[in-house]
Amino acid sequence: MKPKTDLFPKVAKLSNGKFQIQFWYNNKRYRYANGKPIQQDISPNLCKGVERERKAYLLCSAYILAIDKGWRPSPEISAIQKRSPKRLMKVADAILNQKLQLNYSDSYKKDLVRTHRLFADYLKGQRLDSILVTEVNIEMLKSFVYDKSPSAASMENLKRNISSLLKDELESQGVILNFKRIKLPKTTQQLHKPIKDVQALLKDIATFNENLYLCALMTYGLLLRPHREIRCLFRGDFNDDFSLLSLDGSRVKSKRNRIVPVPDFVKKELEERFSEYEDNVNLFSRSRRVYHADYFKNRWADYKKESKILEDRQTLYSLRHTSAIKVFEKTGSLLKLQQVMGHSDMKVSLTYLRGLEVKQLDVEDLPEL
Repeated sequence: MKPKTDLFPKVAKLSNGKFQIQFWYNNKRYRYANGKPIQQDISPNLCKGVERERKAYLLCSAYILAIDKGWRPSPEISAIQKRSPKRLMKVADAILNQKLQLNYSDSYKKDLVRTHRLFADYLKGQRLDSILVTEVNIEMLKSFVYDKSPSAASMENLKRNISSLLKDELESQGVILNFKRIKLPKTTQQLHKPIKDVQALLKDIATFNENLYLCALMTYGLLLRPHREIRCLFRGDFNDDFSLLSLDGSRVKSKRNRIVPVPDFVKKELEERFSEYEDNVNLFSRSRRVYHADYFKNRWADYKKESKILEDRQTLYSLRHTSAIKVFEKTGSLLKLQQVMGHSDMKVSLTYLRGLEVKQLDVEDLPEL
């Protein structure tokens, strides 16, 4: 366990969107949501949006300055620490409801709901329905992950989700759990299956369903994610001649704005289909409404049953994987791959490459005698 540095204030953002100033002193953790203990009228959580975060960092600076001048915390001042402990499931209920209101993907929200249900079942089966947050320990959560997971991959998923549901709120209640102590068996990595003949596959898809074809074409040509980013595209997301696509962060997994140049083979298809359409028309429904989240998943499942050229482990995402391989092999640049894939961090791109059939070494790179 890492040693705690005394009197080193940091800004902490909780899962409910609120901020705290947290630091250690004499082996006790202190958390403050406002500046009253240091006679400062700063309350970040009364603000909204960007202003809330700005005030949180201002509050942190105020605590640092007060500590430099000799102020020290006392247990009597910490209002957050005086709160009565809550029931564990009440905390999990509240955090789940908060996350369901945020702009996460539908699949992630469903996953959280499932984890919450499994956790409630586990506590009931262990007769821990009324357990308080102060009574939770890491061994209990480890037992839950192992008990409710049919596979190693499922264990990783449950561990991640239960941490998301509980960790921040438990810490705000003074319960510090080291989730790294939940050791999981390693999962067997599988290579994504790239498409060897993209043109042949796209031609085959075109004869099956025109919407699936357009989705596949843009998955390959624009490297967008098909089930959300592409499915929700409107005519107005493109400029007048379809040479540029612009998406704001609320519609992208990385939460960052994406400006994507449109290659000629995609541009030609879009011009032929949508030149006369208004900006508020969805590309696939040809109306203002957007098809349901499983629309392309269902179309692909139907196509997979009929296709004679589709190989095992090839999905709609395989077109995105294949395009990523071509970008990386063509440029040799991890930064460009990160940008074109719309990844929030270069580490994501590195992890992504590990699952692709990208040749890392040439024979000439190997040592000689």
